[in-house]
Amino acid sequence: MKLGVIVAALVLALAGAGAAQSPGQTKPAPKTPDFKVDVAGDLVADFHARITAYAKLRAALEEGLPKLAVTDNPTEISIAEAALAVRIRNARAGAGRGAIFSRSIRAAFRQLLRLETNPNTCAAVLDENPGKFSYRINGAYPKTKSLSTVPPGILAALPRLPADVNYRFIDRDLILHDTRANVILDRIEDAIRCPWKQ
Repeated sequence: MKLGVIVAALVLALAGAGAAQSPGQTKPAPKTPDFKVDVAGDLVADFHARITAYAKLRAALEEGLPKLAVTDNPTEISIAEAALAVRIRNARAGAGRGAIFSRSIRAAFRQLLRLETNPNTCAAVLDENPGKFSYRINGAYPKTKSLSTVPPGILAALPRLPADVNYRFIDRDLILHDTRANVILDRIEDAIRCPWKQ
């Protein structure tokens, strides 16, 4: 049982005991445990450790590669991106679904996203959503596909990511996209439920 659930249960139990010992007073409504606090415990710490380990790996893999200067030349950007992507794919050759989004993390993210889903967030997720297409973990995000908008409310609810790693939606899936190397790091299938998809 997670610490957040234990603490919430103790608070509710103490509140109930206090009310029972004070006759004549109205019984306060029990507090509903904050789901975000529960999710933000061990699972967020695990996710943070996994994504931080990836960021450290990427930093190590960038050693020796030419530093990309600010440029308008798309060829230079593509060459730098491809060189880093090759190193990342080799280093993560065995990585598949769950390398960062473990089963428990996937379940927690789905629940959190469902709490944050409303007509406005659905409309924002639909905006620029590329729809369903085939993709692989450790593969490239196709340059021909649009990048979905992730609403500010969802971004605020989800754990922060390292620089140049973004959350994106592909249809109903939530992915981690390393934009520096254009590599899809992991995914959560069926992460969000919106009316237009049902």
